[in-house]
Amino acid sequence: MAEATGHILAGTEPGHGPLRGLKFVEMAGIGPAPFACMMLADLGATGVRIESPRPGLSVGSPEHDITRRGRRSLTVDMSLPQGRQLILDLIANADLLVEGFRPGVMERRSLGPTECLEQQPRLVYGRMTGWGQEGPYATVAGHDLTYLAAAGVLAHVGRLDQPPTPPLNLVADYGGGAMLLLVGVLSALWEAQRTGRGQVVDAAMIDGAALLMSMFHSMRNQGMWSMERGVNLLDSGAPFYDVYRTSDDGWLALACLEPAFYQQWLEVSGLADDQLPGQFDMPRWPELRTVFARTIAQRSRAEWANQLMGTDACAEVVLTMEEALHHPQLAARATLIDTDGLVHAGAAPRFSRTPGVAGGAPVTAGADFLESWGVQSATQAAARASGAVPS
Repeated sequence: MAEATGHILAGTEPGHGPLRGLKFVEMAGIGPAPFACMMLADLGATGVRIESPRPGLSVGSPEHDITRRGRRSLTVDMSLPQGRQLILDLIANADLLVEGFRPGVMERRSLGPTECLEQQPRLVYGRMTGWGQEGPYATVAGHDLTYLAAAGVLAHVGRLDQPPTPPLNLVADYGGGAMLLLVGVLSALWEAQRTGRGQVVDAAMIDGAALLMSMFHSMRNQGMWSMERGVNLLDSGAPFYDVYRTSDDGWLALACLEPAFYQQWLEVSGLADDQLPGQFDMPRWPELRTVFARTIAQRSRAEWANQLMGTDACAEVVLTMEEALHHPQLAARATLIDTDGLVHAGAAPRFSRTPGVAGGAPVTAGADFLESWGVQSATQAAARASGAVPS
């Protein structure tokens, strides 16, 4: 098992990473916003996650929810003025606020950009939504799959003559959502350092999903991409960019796009001397696919892993989340960590001088950190007396 030294921090105290000194308030939610906040904490920022006392959708128990790692957590009843004032006191000493509600929710709580920027003029107000802050769909419910459908992404994910395939919820939620939010808030924080003025960052999953399709729009504009699913270079249409079954019902992913790597695949697989169609002879791709499928089915997944290790054939056996923990490259880098039976990814990217760390589960009990955040004693007392925060 990989050593986790330097990549796991037991607890939630700040002090590591390039974002050390940055303070953020997170309005608790699910999906891309907490994932983005997890990354901020991994990279050294000090965060507090504001939970609602009313039950909502969550991913299991807090101690097993990886996206909650690395920051404090406090339950606050925002419907009470004392709770709202406590949050405003936290914001007054923060650099960043992140919320992932539908447009108008924070405004109805009198915690919208106007109130928060009045409290802290240099605050960056990060907003994570599916459809964005305006437009006819702004307040409509949605999920990753619906954003992908509308953004022109989902139609192109899947095989020929098969329905579009949901790519987990990685593309809109996390690639197009969380990562776009991070780019946005870090850019705004950089600008606020120079001007002393904060601003609102409107990160919409549909925008991010569409942005991720830039290369495919470029290929289409050049006549290099068909609107038909499963016939193109990167959508399982090409036999050298697809997944094949091994003799033991495992899978091998083949991705030898470049001719030099393709040649290595032919040599490793023993096909170099066969009279095969040319790599880019598209009318004969079905013939080539049949040869690859037959060849790959002759060996087990483990045999292919041993045969391919260290080559430039651009082929890898397909591993589960559990199996990936033991992949030699991931193990050497401690990319995945097993902490008391809890498997999760370490902090990324890597920094040579200020490494980040993957923090522990959030501390939910007590509000002992409020004084260090500059929350006035009177505000704390009023919040406890009113029941806005637990006593």
